[in-house]
Amino acid sequence: MSVVQWARAILMRLRRHDLVEADLDAEVEAFYQTMVDRYVEQGMTEPEARRTARLKFGHAEQVKEEVRDTRAGAVLAAIARDVKYGLRTIRRAPVYALVTILTLGVGIGANSTIFSIASRFVLHHPPVGNPGTLMALHTTHDKEQCCNSFSWPLYRDLVEHARSFSGLTAYYELLPASLDGGGEPERVWGQAVTANYFDVAQLPMTVGRGFASDEEAAPLVVLSHGLWQRRFDADPNIAGRTVRLSGKPFTVAGVAPPSFRGLDLILNAQFWVPLGNLEQLLPKTGNRVQRDYHWLSVAGRLRPGVTEEQAAAELRVLEQSFAAAHPATDKDSGFRFETAGSLPPRDRGAVLAFLAALTGVAFLVLCVACANVTNLALAQASARRREIAVRLAVGATRGHLLRQFLTESLLLALAGGVLGVLVSVLATSGMSAFRIPAPIPLDLTVDVDWKVLLYTFALSAGAGILFGLAPAWTAVRLVRPSHPGRLLNLRNFLVMVQVAMSVVLLCATGLFLRSLNRAARIDIGFRPRGILMMSMDPRLHGYDAQRTMQLLRQVRERAAALPGVSSAGCTDAVPLAGGHRSDGFQVESRNATVELYMATAGYFETMGIERIAGRDLGDEVATGPRVAVVNEAFAQTFFPNGNAIGHRARSGDKVYEIVGLVKNIKSRTLGEEVRPVLFRAASQDMESDPSFSGYTLLVGYSGDAGGLAQAIRQEIHTVDPALAVYNVTTMEEHLKNALFLPRLAGTLFGVLGLIGLTLAATGLYGVMSYWVSQRTKEIGIRLAIGARIGEVQKLIAAQGMMLTAIAVVPGLAVAWAVAKLLTSFLYGVAPHDAWTFVTVPLFLAAVGLLACWMPARRAAKVDPAITLRHE
Repeated sequence: MSVVQWARAILMRLRRHDLVEADLDAEVEAFYQTMVDRYVEQGMTEPEARRTARLKFGHAEQVKEEVRDTRAGAVLAAIARDVKYGLRTIRRAPVYALVTILTLGVGIGANSTIFSIASRFVLHHPPVGNPGTLMALHTTHDKEQCCNSFSWPLYRDLVEHARSFSGLTAYYELLPASLDGGGEPERVWGQAVTANYFDVAQLPMTVGRGFASDEEAAPLVVLSHGLWQRRFDADPNIAGRTVRLSGKPFTVAGVAPPSFRGLDLILNAQFWVPLGNLEQLLPKTGNRVQRDYHWLSVAGRLRPGVTEEQAAAELRVLEQSFAAAHPATDKDSGFRFETAGSLPPRDRGAVLAFLAALTGVAFLVLCVACANVTNLALAQASARRREIAVRLAVGATRGHLLRQFLTESLLLALAGGVLGVLVSVLATSGMSAFRIPAPIPLDLTVDVDWKVLLYTFALSAGAGILFGLAPAWTAVRLVRPSHPGRLLNLRNFLVMVQVAMSVVLLCATGLFLRSLNRAARIDIGFRPRGILMMSMDPRLHGYDAQRTMQLLRQVRERAAALPGVSSAGCTDAVPLAGGHRSDGFQVESRNATVELYMATAGYFETMGIERIAGRDLGDEVATGPRVAVVNEAFAQTFFPNGNAIGHRARSGDKVYEIVGLVKNIKSRTLGEEVRPVLFRAASQDMESDPSFSGYTLLVGYSGDAGGLAQAIRQEIHTVDPALAVYNVTTMEEHLKNALFLPRLAGTLFGVLGLIGLTLAATGLYGVMSYWVSQRTKEIGIRLAIGARIGEVQKLIAAQGMMLTAIAVVPGLAVAWAVAKLLTSFLYGVAPHDAWTFVTVPLFLAAVGLLACWMPARRAAKVDPAITLRHE
């Protein structure tokens, strides 16, 4: 019989179920009657013949079950019966079902949320054709150190000689531009790419096309889907229309698909232009045709039939060839490649460690949830002992009952999985409130995709089997799950596991919440409130250094004249923006790496950076001797026993006279050690070292930030209507974003810890309530013979607290070991923080005492007379 015929037979059987069952009844009855007639012919009486036939034939229902098991489609029919019966059973115990679904839903939802993050940043690939064969290539140094970009000559050599790739494309991954037309000028970020970029990516366009091979320098642009919708109202006729990027006309060639934002994992590119346009959109900062100037990212498509091992072998041969041909630049250099869209090699270890910690904590929450519902299921199975005994007596097999109980558990777990998906959707949506302080556009969106749904289904099925197996086995064997008076039994063991895991969760939560509190109280060295920031990039509009300084001076003066403004200054970068320029400096034979900031007059006053000695920067003459202001860490690094004022600091051919000394500030991150900082006069270094990310106007204000921002924006556009104003925010919001990692960790671990504590307390309460219900007679007798109410309460509460005390010890040991793994994520808090490891057990003991006291209080109200009369 073919598969199709077999399937049709199954469907016909299912459709004709009633007729088939009637035939089976008639067949069984006929066979039974035949046996009776045969025994009557042998001389037995009618009653004796029927009794003998029944003994030989067996129970009719049991025979029918055996026949049903041999039919085509019997498994599906049995599953359908089990599901129907399971749903009826669940409806008869709605409170048990609701509590189970809610408990599992929270535990599964926590795991689905963490897996959503992992799926986005570990398992995700760019939405290109055949993503498994699209590789991101990197250069290495000294055979081990990874990773670096490509130079243009190296990329061309690879295109010419590599045979493992059907196509190699290169792109400049961060290209800022000012987009004019269709409204107020807007700062956008895109990429300059080789003409074959979209062909190598095998990317179909939503509108229009990509670039042709002869359009390497054509003034064309491909827009991202989001920019097309937001800026151009999803105009279907956008192809062929002219837009202006940084004041230069570009013709729209096409629109990328909705989910495509580039080949990188988190960069959010909004447009793409041919690489030949880079010179006019971005002023030259280096000789891009030199072999030692690395500035290109490269991706390649493996040829059909070529494996990654074969490609790696060819690249090893090529690196030796290039090293021999260009020893000055390519000696000890090599290649490394991985699937495009993977985590950057430099950041992979830290990201995976963080995700592993979150995954472990989320799994602990699920284990606590499963232990909780297992206790509930044990109590439910104990209440169904009579039903099970009756079903066994009428012919049900233990295997069928075991399957039935597991079916009910799986139904509840799958319902919990559906709830978990909803929890995950809400949680991932809430994560959009977190912002990383970065000057470039990042795509950190996390959502629930098919991988998350599949993972949630598998997790739900596993949880259903895990929490349903022990109660099912206990029920079908007609074994009492545990003696309520014993300290060590299955129910009590599960509660102790819950409490122990809750200790681990709460210790991790306590550490991260303490870390968040410490991070918020770190002395950043500048004013955290009353500062409004907004950025502009005149360089994109062809401004030279002199015109830029004139613009910044005009904007600063206009802003300072507005009502409610106390001061104004400009800088090339705001501290705690995720990273900035640094360079090596030499002062009196001492060398160190120093953070570099440009500043104008009014900067230190606006930022509230306290001056210790000397003077601030003013409107320095561009052609005059270079001057600088340094912080305390700079002075201590180069002048441990003296004053820095009046000394000179050298970096390459630049020499700065130190004219001022200020307090230390946090430069890159909140958790960093204090770094040496040198503030340069913007007018003196802007020409030789222009800012890549533009310049930021800082305004000290009082009153409404929103209204002031609009007024300053108008003043800027009065000076130059084409300038795009971006990154408009307050210092408070900026610092909130700077707390991204401790806020994210504190929120996630805090929520998971609270869930674990609630589940553990609920489990402890459930066990003690069950204990009271099973020992009602004993409690009544104790009260009847003179036991005091307080003694009964103490007896019950003491047992619950004993479980808590026993569980806390291993929980603390595990938490102590886990805390060491969290060191790199903590700010100002030791991993074995004494306050956390003392407070958590005490807090858990208090919660446990409350969970035990409530059933104890109820037990003390037992009326001995009513209890004994009932018994």
